[in-house]
Amino acid sequence: MITLFDKQTNRRIGEISEGELQFLIDELEEEDSRDQDYYIDAATIDYFVTRKATPHLLTLLREALGLEDGFEIRWEDDAADDTLDESV
Repeated sequence: MITLFDKQTNRRIGEISEGELQFLIDELEEEDSRDQDYYIDAATIDYFVTRKATPHLLTLLREALGLEDGFEIRWEDDAADDTLDESV
């Protein structure tokens, strides 16, 4: 699973599927191929609705946004961490 975090506070937002991560990668601009963070605001979430984001992803982002103007999220792939642990 992929875990989303608030980049500034490191607060865990929740888990998303590989497909939901791919949606974020496809729909948002990345600075480079290793980029794992994105800026989210209400307009971004509204855009995601028009692009058919999953209800699960939309709910997670709306709840995390709350009353803020916007915030940055970052993601971690839990499976990648497991792979690293197994090789040690």
